Amino acid sequence: MYWINGHQHDALAPSDRGLQFGDGCFTTARVIEGKIDLLPWHIERLQLAAQRLMLPSCDWSALEDEMVRAAESIPLGVVKAILTRGSGGRGYSPQGCEAPTRIVSRSTYPMHYLPWREQGISLTLSPVALGRNPLLAGLKHLNRLEQVLIRTHLDQTTADEALVLDTAGMLVECCAANLFWRKGKAVFTPDLSQAGVAGLMRRRVIELLAGSEYSLHCVSEPLETLADAEEVLVSNALMPLLPVNTAQSWCYPSRQLYDFLRPHC
Repeated sequence: MYWINGHQHDALAPSDRGLQFGDGCFTTARVIEGKIDLLPWHIERLQLAAQRLMLPSCDWSALEDEMVRAAESIPLGVVKAILTRGSGGRGYSPQGCEAPTRIVSRSTYPMHYLPWREQGISLTLSPVALGRNPLLAGLKHLNRLEQVLIRTHLDQTTADEALVLDTAGMLVECCAANLFWRKGKAVFTPDLSQAGVAGLMRRRVIELLAGSEYSLHCVSEPLETLADAEEVLVSNALMPLLPVNTAQSWCYPSRQLYDFLRPHC
């Protein structure tokens, strides 16, 4: 079910720049018992992206209300909010775009995450590398062709998720999740200043680790750093946290960090 600018609709203007150029941003939220988990953070994420992309002013109260109404009466589901620059302009120029387009949708929950929380998942290395671009790094913008290619390659394997490097050969994330690994009491996550998406569950995990016995390190490391990791986890707002059993040929039987974080995610 879709709402466009507050009205139930399933057709977008062909002139909308979200369609024309991927000119916008989005967020995907988990719904539990009719409530959106981390709703203020989802709105904050969109506001930050809109500011960095220099989108027209948005009615944030209206968007939040639309998201809340989309989540009503859903025991477990997904609400997605998209913000585009709207229609207008000539070619790439945004001149003439006066109002953004708000698109809110709801859908069923990806139920395969539930058994994965108990069983763990496997990772394989994607042949698709993310381009480095600090202007867009961290944002969940609408230009997702890299992720589409990553997912297309992943679908041809038996793995559950893909490890993704950037064009400099450094670990960034997974296809649709952020990455953490543990060595003793030290926990590592890739630096996202050059590429990748700064996920909200990643933010939650970082906050939880700040008040714990674990130390967190944001690093730029190659794939081989996972060879001597004791534990690997992936996260996103829907999962929200999954243990990794294997990555390439490496195995991770420990659940120490996962058991600590899971009650709070």
